[in-house]
Formats: sequence, C-alpha cells, structure tokens
Amino acid sequence: MTDQDRALDAEMRGIARAIERRTDPGSTAVTVSVAVLVVLGSLALPWTGSVLGWQVLAGLAPDLGVLPRLFTFTSVGIGVVGSALALSTRWWALAWVCAVGSGISVVTGVWAVWSRQTVVLDGGTGPHVGLILAVVTMVVLAASWSSIALRR
Repeated sequence: MTDQDRALDAEMRGIARAIERRTDPGSTAVTVSVAVLVVLGSLALPWTGSVLGWQVLAGLAPDLGVLPRLFTFTSVGIGVVGSALALSTRWWALAWVCAVGSGISVVTGVWAVWSRQTVVLDGGTGPHVGLILAVVTMVVLAASWSSIALRR
C-alpha cells in the first residue's frame, strides 16, 4: 500500500466518522421547528392569573414558587436553544440530549401545573393556557427528538 493509498484510506475513515455522528431529522424537523415557535409563543400567553410566561422566566413573579420557573428554564433551554442547535448542527449526540432534556422538561412542566393546582394560597390562581400549551408542546418535542435519536 502506497503513502497515497494510506492517506486516502485515513481520509475516508474520517469522513465515515463524521457521517456517523450526524443525524437526519427528515420531515420531523418541521414538527420540531413549529414546536419551538409554539414554546416561544406560549411565553407571551398567561401562565397563571395575569402573569405571562416571559415574566416567570425573567423572575418577575417570585410568588409562584420554584417549579414554574424551573419549567421555563428547561423548556426554553432544551425546547428552544437545544432544538435550534440540534437542528442546525445535526449532531446525533445533541439529538439525544434534546430527547432526554425534553423528557425532563415534561416532568418539570407537569410538576409546575400540579403546583399551581395544589399549593395555591387563598386568592391564588391555577394554571392557564400558556403553561398548559408549553407542557403539551414539550411532550411533542420529547416524542419528536426521541424519534430522531432512535432512527440511527
């Protein structure tokens, strides 16, 4: 084997490794993109009472407790930022991070809804449309990213 053949073989192995680390989201990428927009839109809707989602994210509603704020961090962090990175880079490992992170976000979202239904003081408000929409959208993202990650 000549030096040129060895160099070509090494280059082909490098290309194969790069392809193995990539994923093709296919038509599920549209579902993920729409879900990212819905998560962003849910931040403009009321999450509880007159408190909007972006206000929970910014910490302007401290009386809601830690669970709704934790859900805003996980839904924006994984649902928006992580999904955007995973779609743009197409890294398989990042698709797995989004699948697992979205699942964790679903759990924190259900806890946030539960906390607004059970631990509300007198005169407090329960969950509203923005919070419910964000939780349902994170379920869609978790299923979509799991589908993408498991295709390989």
